[in-house]
Amino acid sequence: MKLKGWKEVEPGAVIKEPGSAMKFKTGSWRSLKPRWIPENCINCLLCWIYCPDMAVKVKDGKREDFDYDYCKGCGICALECPGKKGKKAIVMEEEAK
Repeated sequence: MKLKGWKEVEPGAVIKEPGSAMKFKTGSWRSLKPRWIPENCINCLLCWIYCPDMAVKVKDGKREDFDYDYCKGCGICALECPGKKGKKAIVMEEEAK
Protein backbone atom coordinates (compact mmCIF):
# COMPACT_ATOMS: atom_id res chain seq x y z
CA MET A 1 0.00 0.00 0.00
CA LYS A 2 1.50 3.32 -1.08
CA LEU A 3 0.84 6.16 1.36
CA LYS A 4 -0.45 9.43 -0.05
CA GLY A 5 1.69 12.54 0.03
CA TRP A 6 0.47 15.63 1.89
CA LYS A 7 -0.85 17.20 -1.33
CA GLU A 8 -2.99 14.12 -2.04
CA VAL A 9 -4.69 13.80 1.36
CA GLU A 10 -8.35 14.85 1.48
CA PRO A 11 -9.18 17.95 3.56
CA GLY A 12 -9.99 16.93 7.12
CA ALA A 13 -8.13 13.62 6.61
CA VAL A 14 -11.29 11.81 5.46
CA ILE A 15 -11.07 8.03 5.75
CA LYS A 16 -12.49 6.44 2.63
CA GLU A 17 -11.63 2.83 3.48
CA PRO A 18 -13.62 1.62 6.51
CA GLY A 19 -11.70 -0.81 8.70
CA SER A 20 -8.30 0.38 7.54
CA ALA A 21 -7.14 1.45 11.03
CA MET A 22 -5.69 -2.03 11.67
CA LYS A 23 -3.14 -1.36 8.91
CA PHE A 24 -1.60 1.53 10.85
CA LYS A 25 0.30 0.48 13.94
CA THR A 26 0.44 3.57 16.14
CA GLY A 27 2.37 2.18 19.11
CA SER A 28 5.60 3.79 17.94
CA TRP A 29 4.14 7.21 18.87
CA ARG A 30 4.40 6.68 22.62
CA SER A 31 7.11 7.87 24.98
CA LEU A 32 5.53 6.17 28.03
CA LYS A 33 4.49 2.53 28.12
CA PRO A 34 1.94 0.95 30.47
CA ARG A 35 3.12 -2.07 32.43
CA TRP A 36 0.52 -4.43 33.84
CA ILE A 37 1.10 -5.92 37.30
CA PRO A 38 -1.26 -8.94 37.39
CA GLU A 39 -0.98 -9.56 41.15
CA ASN A 40 -2.47 -6.08 41.79
CA CYS A 41 -5.29 -6.50 39.25
CA ILE A 42 -8.89 -6.97 40.45
CA ASN A 43 -10.12 -7.58 36.87
CA CYS A 44 -12.52 -4.61 36.98
CA LEU A 45 -11.74 -3.96 33.29
CA LEU A 46 -11.87 -0.17 33.74
CA CYS A 47 -8.62 -0.03 31.75
CA TRP A 48 -10.38 -1.76 28.85
CA ILE A 49 -13.46 0.47 29.09
CA TYR A 50 -11.50 3.73 29.10
CA CYS A 51 -8.72 2.85 26.63
CA PRO A 52 -9.27 5.08 23.56
CA ASP A 53 -7.20 2.76 21.35
CA MET A 54 -8.64 -0.66 22.30
CA ALA A 55 -5.10 -1.64 23.27
CA VAL A 56 -6.08 -3.59 26.40
CA LYS A 57 -6.37 -7.29 25.65
CA VAL A 58 -9.26 -9.19 27.23
CA LYS A 59 -9.96 -12.88 26.68
CA ASP A 60 -12.93 -14.78 28.09
CA GLY A 61 -13.83 -11.80 30.29
CA LYS A 62 -10.36 -11.70 31.88
CA ARG A 63 -7.73 -9.00 31.57
CA GLU A 64 -4.60 -10.09 29.71
CA ASP A 65 -1.88 -7.70 28.57
CA PHE A 66 -1.57 -4.73 26.19
CA ASP A 67 -1.51 -4.65 22.42
CA TYR A 68 1.60 -2.49 22.18
CA ASP A 69 1.21 -2.19 18.38
CA TYR A 70 -1.69 0.21 19.03
CA CYS A 71 -1.11 1.60 22.54
CA LYS A 72 -0.10 5.27 22.27
CA GLY A 73 0.90 5.53 25.95
CA CYS A 74 -1.73 8.09 26.95
CA GLY A 75 -1.87 6.73 30.53
CA ILE A 76 -5.67 6.77 30.85
CA CYS A 77 -5.62 3.08 31.80
CA ALA A 78 -3.19 3.74 34.67
CA LEU A 79 -5.21 6.73 35.83
CA GLU A 80 -8.49 4.77 35.93
CA CYS A 81 -7.02 1.63 37.52
CA PRO A 82 -8.11 1.26 41.17
CA GLY A 83 -5.76 -1.67 41.78
CA LYS A 84 -5.83 -3.92 44.81
CA LYS A 85 -5.50 -2.43 48.30
CA GLY A 86 -4.19 0.86 46.93
CA LYS A 87 -1.55 -0.75 44.70
CA LYS A 88 -2.06 0.08 41.03
CA ALA A 89 -2.16 -2.78 38.54
CA ILE A 90 -0.96 -0.48 35.74
CA VAL A 91 2.04 1.83 35.96
CA MET A 92 3.48 4.05 33.26
CA GLU A 93 7.17 3.68 32.47
CA GLU A 94 9.55 5.29 30.02
CA GLU A 95 9.57 3.52 26.68
CA ALA A 96 12.89 1.81 26.01
CA LYS A 97 13.94 2.74 22.48
